[in-house]
Amino acid sequence: PDYVLNWVKLQICPEIPYSGTAAQFGFYQLVEWKPDDSMIAVTAANGYILLFDIRGSDEKYLYEPVYPKGARVKVTPGYKEEQCAPALTLEMKKPVDLEAPISCLQTLQEDLLVATADGYLHMLHWDSVSNGRRAVNLCTIPFSLDLQSSRGGPCLDLDGVHIREMEYCATLDGFAVVFDDGRLGFITPTANRLATDQLQGVWAADVSDGTCVAVNNKYRLMAFGCASGSVLVYMIDSSTGSMQLSHKLELTPKHYPDIWNKTGAVKMIRWSPDCSVVMVTWDCGGLSLWSVFGAHLICTLGEDFAYRSDGTKKEPLKISSMSWGVEGYHLWVISSTDATPVPDGAEGDEKLQQTGILQFQFIKSALTVNPCTSNQEQVLLHGEDRLYLTCGDPTQAHSVSDKSPSRDSSSPLSQGLSTLLGHKHWQVVQIHSTYLETNWPIRFAAIDWSGQCVAVAGRRGFAHYSLYTRKWKLFGNVTQEQNMMVTGGLTWWDDFVVVACYNFIDRQEELRLYVRTSNLDNVFASVTKLQADTLLLNVFRNVVILFRADCSICLYSIERRHDGPNPSVSVELLQEVSMSRYIPHPGLVVSVTLTSVRTETGITLKAPQQACSAESILLNLAGQLIMLQRDRSGPQVREKDTPANQTKLLPFCPPVVLAQCVENVWTTCRSNRKKRHLMEALWLSCGEAGMKVWLPLFPRDHRKPHSFLSRRIMLPFHINIYPLTVLFEDALILGASNETALFDGPSSSSLEALFPFCTVERTSQIYLHHILRQLLVRNLGEQALMLAQSCAMLPYFPHVLELMVHVVLEEEATSREPIPDPLLPTVAKFVTEFPLFLQTIVHCARKTEYALWNYLFAAVGNPKDLFEECLMAQDLDTAASYLIILQNMEVPAVSRQHATLLFNTALEQGKWDLCRHMIRFLKAIGSGESETPPSTPTTQEQSSTGGFEFFRNRSISLSQSADSIAGGKFNLQKTLSTQEAFLSPLVNKGLCLTKECSIGSATDLTETSSMVDGDWTMVDENFSTLSLSQSELEHISMELANKGPHKSQVQLRYLLHVFMEAGCLEWCVVIGLILRDAGVIKQVVGFLDSPEVPPETVQSIRAGLKAVDLWASSDCLGYKPFLNLIGPQLLKLLEVPVEQVQPEAFQPTGASKLSEPPLLLLPRAEELTAAHPLPSDGPAGASARPLNDTPPEEQEPLEEGSYDCTLS
Repeated sequence: PDYVLNWVKLQICPEIPYSGTAAQFGFYQLVEWKPDDSMIAVTAANGYILLFDIRGSDEKYLYEPVYPKGARVKVTPGYKEEQCAPALTLEMKKPVDLEAPISCLQTLQEDLLVATADGYLHMLHWDSVSNGRRAVNLCTIPFSLDLQSSRGGPCLDLDGVHIREMEYCATLDGFAVVFDDGRLGFITPTANRLATDQLQGVWAADVSDGTCVAVNNKYRLMAFGCASGSVLVYMIDSSTGSMQLSHKLELTPKHYPDIWNKTGAVKMIRWSPDCSVVMVTWDCGGLSLWSVFGAHLICTLGEDFAYRSDGTKKEPLKISSMSWGVEGYHLWVISSTDATPVPDGAEGDEKLQQTGILQFQFIKSALTVNPCTSNQEQVLLHGEDRLYLTCGDPTQAHSVSDKSPSRDSSSPLSQGLSTLLGHKHWQVVQIHSTYLETNWPIRFAAIDWSGQCVAVAGRRGFAHYSLYTRKWKLFGNVTQEQNMMVTGGLTWWDDFVVVACYNFIDRQEELRLYVRTSNLDNVFASVTKLQADTLLLNVFRNVVILFRADCSICLYSIERRHDGPNPSVSVELLQEVSMSRYIPHPGLVVSVTLTSVRTETGITLKAPQQACSAESILLNLAGQLIMLQRDRSGPQVREKDTPANQTKLLPFCPPVVLAQCVENVWTTCRSNRKKRHLMEALWLSCGEAGMKVWLPLFPRDHRKPHSFLSRRIMLPFHINIYPLTVLFEDALILGASNETALFDGPSSSSLEALFPFCTVERTSQIYLHHILRQLLVRNLGEQALMLAQSCAMLPYFPHVLELMVHVVLEEEATSREPIPDPLLPTVAKFVTEFPLFLQTIVHCARKTEYALWNYLFAAVGNPKDLFEECLMAQDLDTAASYLIILQNMEVPAVSRQHATLLFNTALEQGKWDLCRHMIRFLKAIGSGESETPPSTPTTQEQSSTGGFEFFRNRSISLSQSADSIAGGKFNLQKTLSTQEAFLSPLVNKGLCLTKECSIGSATDLTETSSMVDGDWTMVDENFSTLSLSQSELEHISMELANKGPHKSQVQLRYLLHVFMEAGCLEWCVVIGLILRDAGVIKQVVGFLDSPEVPPETVQSIRAGLKAVDLWASSDCLGYKPFLNLIGPQLLKLLEVPVEQVQPEAFQPTGASKLSEPPLLLLPRAEELTAAHPLPSDGPAGASARPLNDTPPEEQEPLEEGSYDCTLS
């Protein structure tokens, strides 16, 4: 009863007589209230049931408050009953002897069900004199695995078994029971009325360690505690009647490694009054809170709850009893008496820890009891006397004028809610004490669309508050406040508060709208009479949807009127839909939502009704989300054919089930053409299963969708927080978490000192990478690309790409089992569609442990190739990051060469800070380190199932559709190695290299190589003592600038790498001459000693170099110093007779052998200081992308399995 909650240290009724009845009845054990609070049933140890009547005494009140003179006292109807303690008397009726010890009892509306230790189930009427009692032996109740086979089937052997604990579930019309042997069952009547001779039961297979039970009437769930420490949550299958396991509530070794298997048996389970959460305690102590479908919220067995500030471990608090307070704002806990040894006492001396009562305070989301959609993009929490809400931009308050704000395209919500992301603190609003004095506790709360106005409703009436003015508005007439009670919730429509309430004066259910800008008075309210009690209320644009106790749904239109001095509205009934065929009990409906979501996307509505955008009704029926769509299969009604006063809405189709185990639903009535995927999606919270999104799929570029492509798809994904709201356009989920802080409190003997100080912290999480990954898994790369491109302007979009790569990499690279179809190559291909590809890969690598780098770069490409891409794209900072990768994966010589190349590029661009970093980097590498290369991932390793070979040959639909893929791709190395004419430029073109457009003119277009090409030794030796000033750096930069652009050298180096892989040695000589790189000539001459080189190639190179020497002597003396530098190689080449090359050593496939990356292609150690490295770990063009200045029309479509390359 309510008066017990206002605890006063006063005996309000005489004690139950005990001393005279102890010998006859035994000790009192259990007690149950009658549902109308008029009687109490008490069990005694000797098998007696004692029934007591509770009546008022002659003295009406035992306690009345005394107020000082002059105090303003708020006198309201029922004032005496609320403020005064009643005087009661107990009158015992005739005791009932059940002749056996009583194990448990359960109250019903008019009956009392009692289980005894002899295996009987007794049903007593509260008025025991009139009806007596009935009993049934458990052995006579047929038990089976499902109700279809229970009639006439074999009975479960219950001989010698009795019921240890049971609880009645009104929505299932049956009892969840735990037998003393640990088995679980559910007993239900075969007829409409519960009778002892018409019972049947089902039992759960493979469970024999049950300890306790608690039922959830709203979600029709039965939670059974087990001796193993787990809680098994069962549901009843609607078709077979069997007990099906829904989910488990248990601690995981990942989060609680020290205690997860040491909790002991489950001792008690308590569902909250709103059935949204459940509290569990164990024999070894501790408390743990879960959501209805298994999302773990709080546990006192870990973190700061389990340790003191000095690091010592606490003993968990053991609990003997616990119960939720009104509305679930408090949890009352009684600690158990625990015998602990006295440290300094004699052996065997013990002291009893004082038993105490603890009260834990909770706050909850407003959506748990008032799931309205007036503003679902702000977190609103409420406790018994205050509100917690997320802070928005203060400038939004000015948009909420006192006139008549309307929700249009310029509203703050339509412009995005990014202003909500930067605030970490809460806006705490204390509810007005005058309202709380007579209307405690708060039952409903709602926030308006702007996030600046909140409304609350308690036991009677309601009040609203403006964050802008920081003022509350209460009813000026207290009688009006106390004569109404909000029953179906409250919400906002523009600047009106919409409430579904009960009028005590007229005894009538009503729908009322109060304008915010006027005084809170019934004079300014719009009142609509309702035909049945309202259980739920919601608003969609200009339509109010009500769910009533008769299982019907009513749609009302709201229209603003301007015919009076004060703002007002007119409300009209649009449609009424009966749901009695689909809803077995009205209390099972958790939420009702009107939305524009349909299975079809992009539908054009032609019907002109007021609710034309209200396409579907979403009902959360005990966790099962069902949808009713408007039936558009029949003839459509045009506006001119329908009178204005006879608008008829389309009927609804039969309901379809969208998802199971749904706790919350989020949708929005706003639209954003640029982010249609996110704005038109349906978001679901599903407890331990994480979240689900019902995502629309759109054809690209307004093309006709494929017939095989679904219009929507349900994508599940896991998150690390409990979701409280979804920011649709910002691709974020907001939540709240319990944070703790240790403190040195009072003496450890007090119970409250066992717990840390708790605060509520805001949390948020990005979900976009989860959705993109799920789309790629389902081969919906085109949809993933469209979604990602719509969110590319978000400030944290680069982090989204990194998260996606990192999560997939961690899962696949650490998997113990082989992955038949790895996803990382697909993700890598997807990320290449964005300009931030290079940054994404290197940032992900540097945040990942070194052991996973091989797997990563086998999928995305060789890090040397990616480094070269950074240089070509002039992204020097990212290139510097790749140097860290190369330093760990390559020999020091390679790192020095790439660092020097980056240093020269930084000098050209005047990036002096980067130059200084490169100097320090080169100095740190040194020259005496081991030249043994680490294991470098190659893009052509056949042993890597997730390697680059798979990445090249796997195709997904991203920027190209299936019908636009052409077959014009080619393999560059293979093509070059098989073209005779292309392989012999010096022979086929003739040796006429004295023309104007030959080597000389080509050299004019490229820069000469000084510090970059030929002076590696100088850089290597002098960088250890080099200290450049600002003026010296600028001087070097000017010298390099006079030699031409560095970009040409990078491109020529890329060509050299491709030709070297293809075995085109003649072209390598040509490029080496253009670059004036002696290292290249030395390397090619060294290759000529191989028996695999055809003699024609040797002869062609020798003849070509002779011609170049003659041409330089006569026409271009500038080449003579370079030719003198390679003189030893020329002499060696001229001395080698062609006949020494064995003809049989030439094979047609020799070029393909050279195209593989053998060690033969690597420079020798003595040449590493005189030439650039020639990367051999896979094709350089494997992951190359076109430059920004490359015309897109010059890019030819490439064949699957080949390389993309762009030459300038």
